[in-house]
Amino acid sequence: MRIVTVTLNPAIDMTVGLAEPLARGSVNLAESVTETPGGKGINVASFLADWGLGSSVTGLIGADNVGIFEGLFREKGLDDRFVRVPGKTRTNVKIVDGDETTDVNLPGLRADAPVLRSLETILLDLAKEGPCIVSLSGSLPKGCGTDIYANLTQKLRDIGAQVMLDTSGEALKTALDAPVKPLCAKPNRSELAAWTGRTIETEEDLIRAAKALLTGGMALLAVSMGGDGAIFFSKEGALHAKKRLNRLSSTVGAGDSMVAGILAAQSEGGDLERAARLGTAFAAARVDADFEGSLRDHGAIEAIASSVELKSIGL
Repeated sequence: MRIVTVTLNPAIDMTVGLAEPLARGSVNLAESVTETPGGKGINVASFLADWGLGSSVTGLIGADNVGIFEGLFREKGLDDRFVRVPGKTRTNVKIVDGDETTDVNLPGLRADAPVLRSLETILLDLAKEGPCIVSLSGSLPKGCGTDIYANLTQKLRDIGAQVMLDTSGEALKTALDAPVKPLCAKPNRSELAAWTGRTIETEEDLIRAAKALLTGGMALLAVSMGGDGAIFFSKEGALHAKKRLNRLSSTVGAGDSMVAGILAAQSEGGDLERAARLGTAFAAARVDADFEGSLRDHGAIEAIASSVELKSIGL
């Protein structure tokens, strides 16, 4: 089954390490700087490639600094179907001093109607080539209406493609409110609460929201809850998945790792338990500072997956 990831608003992540604490209004000396291509869909595709699953990547990318992305696509063996847009892909700057990180996100590209039509054509053509899972991930660039994910979801599902959604804000709300919903979604608890318009404080609150989405046509809902793990809902039931970590490192990329694990489970026809175990294992491998392996080490990842604590929840 083909996997396609869509990243409408990618970024180059620049991490600047300071020798001394950040001093506002003064000259600060950096002791290190790294640049890596990023964006939620690109991250998902990269993790899948490490697991051994190829995918097509598409979205919008700036023509003026595309080289760093093309290098990653070649390294990971990804099928590059990105639409090149005049200008530069945005840079997200992370200033690290000790245990604190200050983020400065620069403005991104603007998406006009012809560019979005080109992207839609590429995406639908990919989905028509055979069985397909499309992952729609991340924030929206300027010029995109908040209904873009909802519209793409309907068109993709009309031609038989499966859709996984991982976004937030109005784009998430509009897609979940639409009559044709994505088959899968991975909001966190606060994002799901924003959709319901009510606080989600108890398990019963989560179940109520999940039932509304499953009744409306979704097949799988994964609600991430940080240190409390995640709850996976489907018509098979509900499972609270949690993996105890030896030592937590950064949580950056944990959500994208979980999405990749869920997609990997779906690509092999896995059931609810498999999605819960593999999604949690991918995320745990990303954030456990004592895990020295990688997603390429299937034995190590499967060992993590088998040790994930699962609790069945009645719906």
